Amino acid sequence: MAIKLIVGLRNLGSAYEATRHNAGGWFIETLIQHYPVSLKIDQKFHGEVGRFQIQDNNCLVLLPLTFMNQSGLPVREVSQFYRILPEEILIVHDDLDLPVGRVKLKTAGGNGGHNGLRDIIANLGSNAFYRLRVGIGHPGHKDLVLNYVLNKPSVADKQLICDAIENSMAIIPDLLAGKISAAMNMLNS
Repeated sequence: MAIKLIVGLRNLGSAYEATRHNAGGWFIETLIQHYPVSLKIDQKFHGEVGRFQIQDNNCLVLLPLTFMNQSGLPVREVSQFYRILPEEILIVHDDLDLPVGRVKLKTAGGNGGHNGLRDIIANLGSNAFYRLRVGIGHPGHKDLVLNYVLNKPSVADKQLICDAIENSMAIIPDLLAGKISAAMNMLNS
């Protein structure tokens, strides 16, 4: 199936803009630099929503205007309104289990301890959506995770993350064309 909705997970507010937890938002910022997407605030969807097209393939873009742990509501509302199936959704999020600067495309699965994914799964009643996991590394101990994700990465780590996001733009045409296996092979190899 082709991807019809790309969602970048982030925390709202200037205090969180540059934090690791906002890697999904950084992805959408990069996407906008590559494709003609104009995001507009839409209160009924609790988010910034836009649309772009590659050849004949249309795709919506969503940046929730909620905190991370409430990301499910905007995703559910947009997907219901536009009749988008979970299998046609790509959620872009930070991932502690991947090294800094590694990006991996995955289908379905659990929430991996990510509160944004947990809320999306609960709101959609499904975990069948695709995930683009943006590696932010792990602080080493679970007690350090909250502080780690809510702080800025080092300059070097931020560059690695941004470079990985930039490289992942190459799979967007395949995702919109329904060539998921080709996109996975390109990105995950």
